Amino acid sequence: MNAHGADDLRVLRNRTFDELAVGDSASVERVLTLEDIQVFAALSGDVNPQHVDAEFAASSRFQGVIAHGLWGGALISALLGTRLPGPGTIYRSQSLRFLAPVRVGDRLRVSVTVSALEPECRGVVLDCACVNQDGVEAIRGEARVIAPAERIERPRTSLPEIRLDVGGRDGLDRLLAHVRPLAAVRVAVVHPCDAPSLSAALDARAAGLIEPVLVAPRARLEAVAAEHGLDLAGLAVEDVPHSHAAAARAAELAAAGEVEALMKGSLHTDELMAAVVASASGLRTKRRVSHCFVLQTPHYPRPFIVTDAAINLAPDLQQKADIVRNAIDLAHTIGVPEPKVAILAAVETVSPAMPATLDAAALCKMADRGQIAGGVLDGPLAFDNAVSLAAARTKGIASPVAGQADILVVPDLESGNMLAKQLMYMGDAASAGIVMGAKVPVVLTSRADSRESRIASCAIALMLAHRYRETPP
Repeated sequence: MNAHGADDLRVLRNRTFDELAVGDSASVERVLTLEDIQVFAALSGDVNPQHVDAEFAASSRFQGVIAHGLWGGALISALLGTRLPGPGTIYRSQSLRFLAPVRVGDRLRVSVTVSALEPECRGVVLDCACVNQDGVEAIRGEARVIAPAERIERPRTSLPEIRLDVGGRDGLDRLLAHVRPLAAVRVAVVHPCDAPSLSAALDARAAGLIEPVLVAPRARLEAVAAEHGLDLAGLAVEDVPHSHAAAARAAELAAAGEVEALMKGSLHTDELMAAVVASASGLRTKRRVSHCFVLQTPHYPRPFIVTDAAINLAPDLQQKADIVRNAIDLAHTIGVPEPKVAILAAVETVSPAMPATLDAAALCKMADRGQIAGGVLDGPLAFDNAVSLAAARTKGIASPVAGQADILVVPDLESGNMLAKQLMYMGDAASAGIVMGAKVPVVLTSRADSRESRIASCAIALMLAHRYRETPP
């Protein structure tokens, strides 16, 4: 069946009944992905939680999500219709026995073998099997088909790309619904002297998330509001002469407990963070401050955190430990009780020539010794191994984190910034950004951030502010 080599990737050819012989066979290999399961569920309407609900599936006898049985049957059907006998084949019947579950990341070898020929009706009986990477037979059956009488050769049809929204486009709505029971908190919005940042404060107020205190030159605020038709009625304003004074005053308000969070406006990040981390600010804790992106992409089954992509340029080991601790605290706040933390590097093995791999190994040992608590760490892990069970299994990586990371810890700011923005702009990821490690959460938005991203960031700040009332950082 492989005689045509690479041309088989472009052309479909059948085998007529007269060309078939008992013992002829064809096979194909396929790695099961979460997207395969969800596409099958969408097409069939079979939303049995064993297949689509990870929490339910974890408590089932199979201890995890498994494929629908007929997903394997569909692969057999595809093999019959495209390879043996191929185009022109008519299905008559199919029997299947399901012998073992198929899990995400399993590599199935699907094969059909001619076991009998029926010349009077061009009938063909084929043994069918699906065997996983460990040699375990998952499916066994028998197909009966009518083979084509004429030779058919056709170019393969290019199928449209299917892009799943795994988490649903209602991610922001669900986040807002989750925080709705929480009372809005007073937030110092620092120097919101352009339309995007001022609008974001007003939108977050309208969503019931914050009670903004605008810290900025009053004349500039009023000019921006007038130019863009924004209503400042009822808003508290702290009149300061310039952005540097705005950052300092906002930090004073937070240290005095008059606001419970800070939100960046149109000033530079360095200017705001310098005021937050100043020794006299009263906002520092024992930890290093760090930034976390909370991301949700259609291509991954759960929200996840990327850190640090905005503050710490080239963190050392101790700083990375704080970055991890901060991210774990954030994960707890957003409802992940024991987050899986992947320490990223370019490779998944420790190499003295690659400092990021040494730091990853040290962080994992620190977790083993109780120096980092609240999560499960593993590393070094390359990005593909951190987010893809299939990639991890292909490389023989046995890990409680690989393929299902909740937190991705990057080696440095440049790699983190590039990773996060690639996910946003090329991976359709929704995002929120927050600074951890200070006594109050800091919403650190970018001028390019969408309205949805700014509101989501405020929602996370709201959750953190309420958590800090009970357990101050």
